[in-house]
Amino acid sequence: MRPIAIDLFAGAGGMSLGFEQAGFDVVAAVEIDPIHASTHQFNFPETATLARSVIGLSGQEIRQQANIGDADVDVVFGGAPCQGFSLIGQRQLDDPRNRLVKEFVRIVVELGAKHAVFENVKGLTVGQHKRLLEELIQEFRANGYSVTLPWKVLNAKHFGVPQSRERLFLLASRSDQPGVSYPDAGTSKAVNCHEALGDLPDAELFPELQETDHISRAPYGTPSSYAEELRALSNEAWHYGYTREWTPGALTSSLRTEHTAESRARFAAASGGSVEPVSRFFKLDALGVSNTLRAGTDSARGAFTSPRPIHYAFNRCVTVREMMRLHGYPDWFRMHKTKWHGARQVGNSVPPPLARAVASEVLRALGMSPTRPSGAIKLGDEAWLSFDMGQASSHFGIAIPIAQRRRSSETFAIPAE
Repeated sequence: MRPIAIDLFAGAGGMSLGFEQAGFDVVAAVEIDPIHASTHQFNFPETATLARSVIGLSGQEIRQQANIGDADVDVVFGGAPCQGFSLIGQRQLDDPRNRLVKEFVRIVVELGAKHAVFENVKGLTVGQHKRLLEELIQEFRANGYSVTLPWKVLNAKHFGVPQSRERLFLLASRSDQPGVSYPDAGTSKAVNCHEALGDLPDAELFPELQETDHISRAPYGTPSSYAEELRALSNEAWHYGYTREWTPGALTSSLRTEHTAESRARFAAASGGSVEPVSRFFKLDALGVSNTLRAGTDSARGAFTSPRPIHYAFNRCVTVREMMRLHGYPDWFRMHKTKWHGARQVGNSVPPPLARAVASEVLRALGMSPTRPSGAIKLGDEAWLSFDMGQASSHFGIAIPIAQRRRSSETFAIPAE
């Protein structure tokens, strides 16, 4: 029997994948954005996907949707969106703009989860924002959960990811459960950008990638050990997750970006590991790690796409697939077919290898050993990856969620990293 996990604020599924690979069955995922929810459903078709807000969602509803009855929930994990956190008032968690954080704790308690993993940006640990973090810890304690202290900020590059990305992880455990320890940072040599991307075919060799995000067969190069794992070239590459039925050798999530000759010249002149001065794009260093990949903003804040870095070998920005390689996603995993949604889904997510490291510690606290499941899962309908907001909303039978732009000076934005 594999332990049961539930993902709140699931996005495309970086945390879901990491927990699955560690040996958990992720039985339900809650994600308010129906486009992200569609992508999650494509990659995890056997997980109950709830395309709705956590506000007003009961633990009993999650149990019903996941069809788990009164089974023990071993862990609930997720990271509430941080852009709207407020720091005004006497008690931060009582401010409506911080409601998602409080709802996370409520659902953990209603489900009676043995453990909880709250993930968020490093900015929550500094300055005024630390007050909210302290109240979150108090909220867990008031509801019968202990918190592993001191809390830690983990950098993905220390856990086999070729990207410098710092994230806060807060680990809470029910009073009758042993606490969860933080994973030790890896001692092995960090994976670099060339090891992550060097075997991938150049998307610009394929004219069809101007119109579609995938081709059925592409000439891959010799993989590094890192790339070999992401290409699932051995059974061990699946870790303790479910194998997927997919097409090895296909190139997906690789819609091309057209650049002007002037831009290409500037990209070529930039040095690896530096910021190109006109575009302000970071150029990857073949022997270094990527900068933090960011999501840009959603429609409530103007819908600006955050810049993708410049490839170290080609005079262009990286594709969504290349972003996914820099994030630790395997090649069978797919994002939305558009560059904007796809890049946003990567930038919003936790790198799966980092999530896997944390999940393995939760499994250890449960006193369980991971088991490798048998059989393979067929991925979802490819059409789900091209849904617009209306189509995705219709797919889940919900109204189109329309976010209102926030202009209040009382809302403080936390730095993305």
